[in-house]
This record gives sequence, structure tokens and C-alpha cells, in this order.
Amino acid sequence: MMKEVAVKIKNVSKSFRLPTENTNSLKRTVVNFFKGIKGYREQEVLRDISFDVYKGDFFGVVGRNGSGKSTLLKIISQIYFPEQGSVEIDGRLVSFIELGVGFNPELTGRENVYLNGAMLGFSEKEVDAMYDDIVAFAELADFMNQKLKNYSSGMQVRLAFSVAIRAQSDILVLDEVLAVGDEAFQRKCNDYFMQARADKKTIILVTHSMEAVRKYCNRAVMIDQGKVKVLGTPDEVANQYSLENVVQAGATVLNEAAQESDRKQEVVENLQIRLLSEELLTADQREVSFEVSYDVVKDEETYVAFSLTDIDRNIWMYNDNSMEQLTQGAGHKTLRYRCQLQGINECKLVLTASVRDQEQRPLAFNAPDNAPVIMVAPLETDNLSRQDAATGLLTAQGTWEYR
Repeated sequence: MMKEVAVKIKNVSKSFRLPTENTNSLKRTVVNFFKGIKGYREQEVLRDISFDVYKGDFFGVVGRNGSGKSTLLKIISQIYFPEQGSVEIDGRLVSFIELGVGFNPELTGRENVYLNGAMLGFSEKEVDAMYDDIVAFAELADFMNQKLKNYSSGMQVRLAFSVAIRAQSDILVLDEVLAVGDEAFQRKCNDYFMQARADKKTIILVTHSMEAVRKYCNRAVMIDQGKVKVLGTPDEVANQYSLENVVQAGATVLNEAAQESDRKQEVVENLQIRLLSEELLTADQREVSFEVSYDVVKDEETYVAFSLTDIDRNIWMYNDNSMEQLTQGAGHKTLRYRCQLQGINECKLVLTASVRDQEQRPLAFNAPDNAPVIMVAPLETDNLSRQDAATGLLTAQGTWEYR
């Protein structure tokens, strides 16, 4: 059976002009024009974005800051218009994108409800019908006759969110709503989202919380540098997002450390990691083996340090900087490592490595696209304590094989 499309994004591209100089006179503008000086540069924010949101989807949109996801939501909400491509909306769409949009601080809470309702396209009678529900959900009955400028930011969020979700829209667009408000408000958000998912309401949610993506969404997309990086299940998107954050963080730390040495490029080249064991570690197989190879171009002692990081929790499960195996002299180096992981429960590990000198200064580190991922299957919990099963314990026993 063909699914009905609620939002169709097709080949959408969007850019902004960023001024490079300040021209405050007509003469300067004309001179710049004839000299071919634009006075601005083009910043391409979205590049050929295409995907469908089906009716009944709880659709997650994730991406690092500056990836273009909020711009995409504003295009969907018809706040921005794309230079290329199109967005087709089937139904009434309500957006909750930024706190304060559609509200006037000099008006009362009650007046702002009607103002915001009018901006969303509702008549006064329609707002009358849902006013009591809006106030009850926001828990602001005692404050509706006060001016909005006297509200706390949390009270404003509650009122704006309550208007958005009580508007009886076909499609609801939310940007980072889980990042604001107090604990009680977030519980209300959770209850609403769980009910909306059960009722098959169409919701598009932008969030940095992979827990929220897994909990609420049935489909998701990851935007990276203005392009669709991953489109698929919540687990596929959340795993890729978490992996890139872990690898990027690790590479940044190593890169900053490596910059302290002006000998980086002079000593080590071509660092590569190759996973030798299976990428999926089953319940009865807990051995990881991998190979690290690199070229030493000067006569120097070097060694390999590596770490295994839990992608979802962004914590080291194992870190080895022991200098147990120093390699001597120039030439091609290949080292193999076998590690027994005991007591570690279901998780995803990313392997990163660096080559260091005898003073422990990093000389090279693996590239983000050369960071193997190891999937660890669930353990039988009968032999684990409750704490061990929940957090995962790691006992590593390994040996180098040097060639």
C-alpha cells in the first residue's frame, strides 16, 4: 500500500549573501559594481535536499550546529523560500521554531494567544474553542491577564508550545522544544509525544538528543554540511550522528595535540587502521583484533596509542597509552593487537589510534573516515549483576604482534 505524503521536499537548495564590506554611499556601490566587486559572498546552506515525510510519521531531523537543519525547517514552514527545488505540504502546518515568534511582549498572555492563533491562520471562533485547553496545558490560568514581558522564559515556552500543539494542525513542526522548559514541562512534552505517536499524528522534530530520536521517531534524516547524509530508521541515523560526534571530538583533541609538535609531517606518514576481527562481536565471542600500519621517515622511536569509545555514551571503554611497544628507526611499521573484552554489554565502539614519540607527543592520528566501528552484542544477563548489565564493564587483556 502506497503511503500518503504529508511533506515532500524535492531538490531544495538555499544560500545566503554575507556582506564582505560596508558600503554606505551610492558612489561606492556604483564604483564596486563597475569594478566587479560584489561586496558579499554566497554561503550555501542547503544543497539539493530531497526526502518525503509520510502522514503519521514522527520524523526526526538531526545534524551538528550549522548543518542547515533549522533553515530547512523554516523553508518547510514557508518562512524562507528556496532558490531551487520545491516543498509540497498536504494539510495545515503549524510551526514552533523559535521562542517569541508571533508574540508581543506588551500584550497579555490572553491577547497573545489570539494574536498567535491569527498568525497561524485560525479564526477568533477557532481560538475560542481551544483557549481553555491551551491555558490548562500551559498551567498559566493565574497569569493570562499579565503582560508577556513579565513572564519568565519558561512560562513563555509553555504558552507558545501549548498554542502550537492545541492548534489541531495536520502537521506539527518543532525545533529543539525538548531543550527548554523545566522538568515538569518536559514530562508534559513526553506525554504529548507518546500520545501523538500512538495517534499517528504527523510531527517533524529537530533535536540534538539521540535518545529522543530513538524514543519517539519512526524515521529520521541526518543533515551534514547542507546535504542529506543518512535517511532511514532512528537507529541508523542516531548511530551515524553519534559516531561522527565521537570521531570528530577525538580527531580534534588529537589534532590540537599534534599541532604542538612541528615534527608531525616530518616523522610519520600514512597512518591506517584495519579491523581484522568481525565487526559484530557475538555473545560468545569477545575478541577484538586490528592492525595499525604507518611509515616512519626519520630515525626515531615511536609507539601506537589507541582507544575504544562507546558511541552512544561518548565515554572511553578502553584507553591504551602504555608505551609498552616502542618501534625503532625509520621504515614501514605494522603492529597487530588482540584484545579480550570481558563483561561489556550491548554497545557500539569506535576505534581510534595515534602514533606518538618517546615523549608521548602525538605525531599522527587516524582520519575520521578510518575509524572502524565494532558492534558488541548483548551478554547473557544471568551471569552479570544488575549494575554490570546496565553500565558494562571492560576487562582488556591484549598483546602486540610487531613486524
